[in-house]
Amino acid sequence: MRLLSHTIGIFTNPDKEWQAIRSDKHSFVQVFLSHVPILALIPVVSGYIGVTQVGFSIGDNFQKLTPSSALVLAVITYFAILFGVYIFGEFINWMARSFRVPGDEETRHYEGTALAVFATTPIFLVGFVGLYPSLWLNAAVTLLATCYSIYLIYEGIPILMNIDKERAFVYASSVVTVGLVLLVTVRVGTVILWSMGVGPVYQNT
Repeated sequence: MRLLSHTIGIFTNPDKEWQAIRSDKHSFVQVFLSHVPILALIPVVSGYIGVTQVGFSIGDNFQKLTPSSALVLAVITYFAILFGVYIFGEFINWMARSFRVPGDEETRHYEGTALAVFATTPIFLVGFVGLYPSLWLNAAVTLLATCYSIYLIYEGIPILMNIDKERAFVYASSVVTVGLVLLVTVRVGTVILWSMGVGPVYQNT
């Protein structure tokens, strides 16, 4: 498998690329490991550089994190991303039975994981904005990427899963709901970790 295959095509011609992804017939492990561990480095490394070297504003104060503190948060974030995308794919695969997606279990598992991987790709790629950790800039860019990811889910499910548009719309809506719940869960988990002492430590300025 070509490293990071389909990543560009999912932006330039998503319909054609979903067809190509469906034709790949790889295992869910292959499509996950060939993309997510690499793409997840973009927001993590960019964020680390941004909060330790560039800095950010909290009210009227300008702050930077210590390298050790930022490293701990970066590692936690990296593994949270891997886990989140994996669980997202498993939920998509689990729901496939309810929506009578054709194919055997192995095929459905691949398709569910592929949908999770490529639908979240825009969010990974805009992670470069973390090099400049402005709250409003990051929020705006992430919102745009999330909207495109939702579009990819609605566009990709009828093609990738080979089901009619009516079922695909309901299926896609369920997938989007699960994705948003997972996002909130990760955020809540971060707050819990911070409350346990695994939080940011600021440099003396």
